[in-house]
Amino acid sequence: MALSESHAPPDAQHYLVCGTEDCEKNCQFYCNDCHQQMCEQCRDEHQKNKKTRNHEVVHYKQRKRRIPVEKCKSHPTKDIELICEECQIPICSKCTATKEHRGHVFTDLEIVFAEKVSQYQEEIDKIRNYFEPVSQEVKIEIAGDVTEIKKIMEDIRTAMKAEAEYLKRMVDTVTSDNIEQVNKIEQSLLQTLNSQNQEIDDYINYLNDLIQTYYGYLSPSKIENLTSSLKSKSLKIRRVPETSKPVPPVFTAGQHSKEDVAKLLGKITVPNTKAENRKIKPMETASTQLKPTGKQRKQDREKSDVKQTLSLSSSVTKVREYTVPGVCSVYHISLGKSGRLWVSDYIGNLVQTDLKGYQLQKIQTSGRDEGYHTVTHDEDLIYTDKVNKVINRITPDISITEFIKTGDWESLSIHSSHINGDILVGMIKDGKPSKVTRYNKTGSEIQNIQRDNKGQTLYGTPHYITENINGDVCVSDHYSGVVVVDKSGQHRFSYTGQGSWFRPYGICTDVLGHILVCDTYSDTVHLLDQDGQFLSLLLTEQQGLKYPYSVCVDDENNLWVGQYETNTVTVYKYLQ
Repeated sequence: MALSESHAPPDAQHYLVCGTEDCEKNCQFYCNDCHQQMCEQCRDEHQKNKKTRNHEVVHYKQRKRRIPVEKCKSHPTKDIELICEECQIPICSKCTATKEHRGHVFTDLEIVFAEKVSQYQEEIDKIRNYFEPVSQEVKIEIAGDVTEIKKIMEDIRTAMKAEAEYLKRMVDTVTSDNIEQVNKIEQSLLQTLNSQNQEIDDYINYLNDLIQTYYGYLSPSKIENLTSSLKSKSLKIRRVPETSKPVPPVFTAGQHSKEDVAKLLGKITVPNTKAENRKIKPMETASTQLKPTGKQRKQDREKSDVKQTLSLSSSVTKVREYTVPGVCSVYHISLGKSGRLWVSDYIGNLVQTDLKGYQLQKIQTSGRDEGYHTVTHDEDLIYTDKVNKVINRITPDISITEFIKTGDWESLSIHSSHINGDILVGMIKDGKPSKVTRYNKTGSEIQNIQRDNKGQTLYGTPHYITENINGDVCVSDHYSGVVVVDKSGQHRFSYTGQGSWFRPYGICTDVLGHILVCDTYSDTVHLLDQDGQFLSLLLTEQQGLKYPYSVCVDDENNLWVGQYETNTVTVYKYLQ
């Protein structure tokens, strides 16, 4: 059965017939002016006809899709066939002469539709030729993982049962040995008691014989019997034999808990290992410009989803706390994606710990009350050494290397960009205005930010530094407040608090572009929007905050806060 174009799905494999009346041949061509599908013979006749020989006839797959016929609301007798470039609305030809569209530029709606159709067709081809097949490959891999997991779990169950059976046999063996020991002890005790019993029987027989002898003395039948009793000097009865009471054994029951039995039987644990992402085959046919990486697509999608769903919560909730060994206070926190964090105090201790509080690394640095360390995309730690005027790198295999030399400048604060991997460093030098220097991820200097467009110095002491989602460089400066410049280095705004005193320390930004900064003078965390407008005091002394020095936001949009005189990091939920 032949299908017409209007009833067929967009790319269905079906038989198209020529649209010319009484012609049922296979359609191969299409007239973009008449919007008619044609066979080869009808195309030739169409191009010979004087009325239609200038029409644009193309292969069917290159056709311009027909736009829906719709009447103009302002001019009901006219069809909508144009789009106003300034107003971005569809209009009819009569609308172009109206006052509302005077002087505007108009484009044929069919041309716009054709461009969009071409774009959508490209996307459909990508889906059909790459995304769908790759997704099916992932499904096959997942199915294989399901089978493998079921086999592994069945093996674990079998091993558990075998372990239990072995333990049962051991219990039976030990119980049998114990019972045999009890039988031997019982036999020995009974033998002793039987011997004592026999000794008493012998003694009773002795007493009976003695009674008979004495009765004979009481009524002598012969003179010699009387003579015998008279010769006896004294009457003496043997003492009752001494016997001892048996000492029975005592059974001490084993003190076993369920946990003890569990230790004997072994246990199942889930390794604390980050799950490895499945490898997705790259799309080789698409151009580089149209082919963002999987990581970029995921990040863009996640950021878009987060922006659409997250907002400031009506209240701030404490989620959990972590105690960091090896530091006396928490002046700066650097979070990685591996479930590990770096914490520094004001006497140069820099400690890496996991989220269970176990110390993994500890190094001594020249850092004090600055944000002098940061974690890169590759999970390397970069930290400043202002004494030796270098920036060091620590890789996950715990090797420390000299990464960047800063010349005569002392590097105070540092931040690794999550946008492009650039490294932002706040620096000071005697007799020179402070500055922020940008390095690329290989350590080459590419930008210096020092003055505003009026030539005024921007920074006093750039102790903490971070980057916002729009590329703004945000610096917490003890003397200048919060100083924000755009990615080109142009000064956007400065924030100096809500009162006469403002002492900023740790600073960070979140996925919504908020700026969060610690104020140690008022024991608060200030919340600003992306343009520097004050929104609220997010955390205050009433919530237990005392001398906040460091803040950062994790991948789950939780706020981590470190304070002076305690090695406890507190985590809060402030977005919903």
